[in-house]
Amino acid sequence: MITHSDKTRISDAIRNVESRTAGEIFCILARHSSDYRLVPVAWAAAIALFAPLPFVYLTSWSAATIYLGQLITFVVVAIALSHPKLRFRIVPRRAKHDRAHAEAMRQFLAQGLDKMDKTEHRTGVLIFASTAERYVEIVADAGINEKVASQVWDDAINALVTAVKAGRPADGFVSAIERCGAVLAAHFPPGALKRDELPDKLLEI
Repeated sequence: MITHSDKTRISDAIRNVESRTAGEIFCILARHSSDYRLVPVAWAAAIALFAPLPFVYLTSWSAATIYLGQLITFVVVAIALSHPKLRFRIVPRRAKHDRAHAEAMRQFLAQGLDKMDKTEHRTGVLIFASTAERYVEIVADAGINEKVASQVWDDAINALVTAVKAGRPADGFVSAIERCGAVLAAHFPPGALKRDELPDKLLEI
């Protein structure tokens, strides 16, 4: 999803920012936040439910034949909608964003940023982007959230989204990192707390 040289740029940006703050920044780029395997099945079941109607009114087929046609409709539609290009299109936008948000929160915990939840300062920041859902979120722990207006995170998210849409995801991550780093440096200068020393890199999942 992103080149090796761009990953290096992002890692350098994280190291540069973290040299000026005691906070932690971690970046994740996900291909998708869920497989949505049951969505094609649900659509196929709904379509197959109404499939017998035209057969009943427009043909003289037997009940057994109509039932067989209903089963075939279900199987064909389920297989067709299971293709990734179609599967992600039929998922409601709200459902995709809910799944992506849940994945962002799960990664915040899974990557060790939750360890700071047990400290006095609580300054972990996760920059999360999920490609299939076209979703970006910045998850900041309580210590920094209490001191930062939501507009700061919104500006960083907009910078990342704009760059991704322009085909420059690395530029977007670097910009978001720098904006988040400026906030962390202002409130948590170097030495303000013990660092967790998370990897300075972009993780692709």
